[in-house]
Formats: sequence, structure tokens, C-alpha cells
Amino acid sequence: MAARAGVSRPLLSRVEKGDMTVSLGAVFEIATILGVPIFEEDDERLTTRLATERRANALLRQRAFQASRGTIDNDF
Repeated sequence: MAARAGVSRPLLSRVEKGDMTVSLGAVFEIATILGVPIFEEDDERLTTRLATERRANALLRQRAFQASRGTIDNDF
């Protein structure tokens, strides 16, 4: 994702965490690549879209932070 947006991985991580010091250009570029609209003319449509994104993010976060039950194989 970072390579596709033309930004470093640490910068992408900062965007994901909501770091307010990230440049707007980087945020716009990443949002465009992901297909996430930043502006909507219709307030109701924006509210609906935000609710949908929040539901999806809640599912992603929940799954991303689940502890792994398996053993780690470091033999490579």
C-alpha cells in the first residue's frame, strides 16, 4: 500500500493511527487509492458512508488484534 501511494511505511502507519502532523497530500493520496471519499456534498450520504466505514473498521480491528493461538515457527 505504501509503495502504491508513494509514501513510506512509517508514514502510512501514522496516517492509519490518525497522526495530525501528516501532510494532507499524503492523506488525500492514500484515501484516493483506497477509494475512501473525503468530501461529500450531501450530508445524509456522508453520514451513511461514515457509518458503513466505522462498522467495517470495527470488524477489522477486532480481527487484527486477536491473539494467535498457534506456535510461531522461526525456522527459515
